[in-house]
Amino acid sequence: MNRSRIITVALLAAVVLLQWPVWFGKGGWFKVWEREGELAKREEGNAERRLRNAAIEADVRDLQTGTGAIEERARQELGMVRQGEVYVQILEGATPIPAVKPPPSPPGKAQGLPAAGNPPAAR
Repeated sequence: MNRSRIITVALLAAVVLLQWPVWFGKGGWFKVWEREGELAKREEGNAERRLRNAAIEADVRDLQTGTGAIEERARQELGMVRQGEVYVQILEGATPIPAVKPPPSPPGKAQGLPAAGNPPAAR
């Protein structure tokens, strides 16, 4: 019985030694799974970059073929306006500027009425 136990332990040790590189070695399964995760992240990043590049290419085509895109860029990025045009900017969330009130009338002079003792002007 003692001999069979030694053979069993020896065979088990041989299996573990043979399987070790398959699971934990340089090209083992754990490394493969790790690399697959990295590859998925990079592919996702590449997909985002492809979308960004396509948008930039479309922008370049618009700028090369027509003046509408150039005009739009000049208006948005540089704040340019055409000659004779009035530029109005509405700021969202800004506090409004209070209206200017007329100065108070001097004492003894009511608004729209002549001062006391002065007759109204002839019409």
